[in-house]
Amino acid sequence: MTEATIAEAPARTQKSGVAIQLLNITKQFGASTAVGGVDLDIRAGEFLSLLGPSGCGKTTLLRMIAGFEEPDAGDILLDGSSIVGLPPNKRPVNTVFQSYALFPHMTVAENVAYGLRQKRTPKAEIGRRVGDALRLARMESFADRSPKNLSGGQQQRVALARALVNRPKVLLLDEPMSALDRKLREEMQVELKLIQLQLGITFVFVTHDQEEALSMSDRVVVMRDGAIQQLGTPAEIYKSPANSFVAGFIGKQNFLNCMVSGPDTLTGPEYTIRPDRSAMEGHGTGQPVVAVVRAESISVGSVIGETPINAVDGTLANISFLGETVQYVVTTNSGVELLSRMPAAAAQQLDLHSAVRCSWDGNSVHVFPADPSTVAAEK
Repeated sequence: MTEATIAEAPARTQKSGVAIQLLNITKQFGASTAVGGVDLDIRAGEFLSLLGPSGCGKTTLLRMIAGFEEPDAGDILLDGSSIVGLPPNKRPVNTVFQSYALFPHMTVAENVAYGLRQKRTPKAEIGRRVGDALRLARMESFADRSPKNLSGGQQQRVALARALVNRPKVLLLDEPMSALDRKLREEMQVELKLIQLQLGITFVFVTHDQEEALSMSDRVVVMRDGAIQQLGTPAEIYKSPANSFVAGFIGKQNFLNCMVSGPDTLTGPEYTIRPDRSAMEGHGTGQPVVAVVRAESISVGSVIGETPINAVDGTLANISFLGETVQYVVTTNSGVELLSRMPAAAAQQLDLHSAVRCSWDGNSVHVFPADPSTVAAEK
């Protein structure tokens, strides 16, 4: 879509610094609500990730921005003008999919040039822009190769160049790295973020991988059942989860069922927890709650003396060496499994099946209402 085409759409009041506005977006498939009343401002030039488990609505939301699906209700504004009803090829966005969909009968350069040729762009400009896009994606030396002779990572770079050559205002990415191995995926995360920073255009990235979202994003949208659970920076999402679903979906967590027994005290079947006072706000005495403690916040050591506050004793059920960290699984006397991840340099030499103590700092505890439906089933 050209800027002139956008201007022809009925204009709304554009928010300063906002590229895309989603206004009460709803999408249903039969009786199932894929997206339910979502409001979201996507800032110009930011890297925003839509994160959540399968079926949470993140891909449907992306497809509605791209124009492959239309909302049943609500509006989508780009630069203050509605793009609802416009076909995908009339929107100033491009999409990189899970399957790169490269044309096997074309060379790398021909694949990248395809969209420009469809728009009847002058030949000299096509050559210049294709060269720029291939250099940006570090694929200029592969211009004459066939896609079938490329690795998965190289094919992804070609798909990225093909999208960027059109100079979109917004680039949409639908889990484009899901087929890559871990090492290559981590390398591509760095490259993708560097490209986004260099170009300064808006990236909207869909993923179920929390590490991808946290490592690349300026902000993260955590979704569940078609609704936004939390929007914030990676640090905000990680350190201050809005509810137990977000806490459980981001990182490795331990959920401890408790009762509020005082203004700053939680009591469980075999432990007493004293969180930071701020974590206790809104939770009254006698209320059942769940205390959430991250695996990296729990230290595992030998049992010495009586069990103190913010600790619980158990049996060491499993030890896994993960390189820089050691992972422990501890089974408490009541059968609760706790997960701990400690720096290898700080880990004690402990024997499997020995009695151990799990302890944590009260400041690391998050407290949420004891509603099982809000605890993430997928971690």
